[in-house]
Amino acid sequence: MKKLSILFPLLTLLVSCNSGKFKESKTFAGGKVVSASKLNMGHDTYLEYCVQCHGYKGEGDGPSSKGMYPPPRNLTQGIYKFANVVGGELPHDEDFYRIINHGLNGSAMLPWDLHGDRLDAVVQYVKTFAPQVWEGADKTLGTKYEIPKDPFGDTYKHVAIEKGKKVYHITAACTQCHRGYENKETISAYNTEINNAPLKPEEFAADLYQLKPQDGEYNYKVIPPDFTYHPLRSISNVESIVIRLMYGVNGSGMPGWKDVVTDEELWALAYYVDYLREFKQDVTKREAFLAKTQE
Repeated sequence: MKKLSILFPLLTLLVSCNSGKFKESKTFAGGKVVSASKLNMGHDTYLEYCVQCHGYKGEGDGPSSKGMYPPPRNLTQGIYKFANVVGGELPHDEDFYRIINHGLNGSAMLPWDLHGDRLDAVVQYVKTFAPQVWEGADKTLGTKYEIPKDPFGDTYKHVAIEKGKKVYHITAACTQCHRGYENKETISAYNTEINNAPLKPEEFAADLYQLKPQDGEYNYKVIPPDFTYHPLRSISNVESIVIRLMYGVNGSGMPGWKDVVTDEELWALAYYVDYLREFKQDVTKREAFLAKTQE
């Protein structure tokens, strides 16, 4: 009996993984027809790799999800934060592939060594959790942008950073959500240069040097990162920052900035954010840098 009690959960899992949950193919956004056999492979792969966090029904409530921040994505919503498409539109399969293979920094979403048919299969299965969003030949995939050419490069990186400071604090007003990284005198000087007028003391927000929690679409408050401290989920280099700035972070309150600022300003802002990220490596330098905002 003891042996049977040990074997029973394993037998249950094996049966569920080979139960043939899907009997017919499905048509997803973009006209992609996925066979029942591929969906069943995706179901089995999901149970092996994903169910512990995302839950059996994809609701983000798996047994390992307790206490996680950010919590695992509720896949039934059909909202995806880091897709490289216009905000609110549906991601392409390569967006899923990228996130699964590379993970999301600073979260429990690890990189997974899935490739080929299994990777594609689990992506197609994930779509079945949000049929209202994905299913039907009438559903369309999101718009992708061409990445603008870098006007700076390593040679003029220092120029980009200086310009990025002004874009961050004045042009794009990033401090409406994120914290400020320059003292008020410097920020006022930036405004004089760009808008031909200094900022009055009363024009500075009381929470200039604080992070401002945002209402998101995931049933929890979204905390904008402090770039000198927090890991950035989908970022690996300056180009990846440009991409995220272009598209925004869907469902979080972070808008896309493509066509709101110029391509040069996008790159300058990305170089500045990457510069801020470097302070995370040295606590002493970070503290000294942030102390200057109080001068």
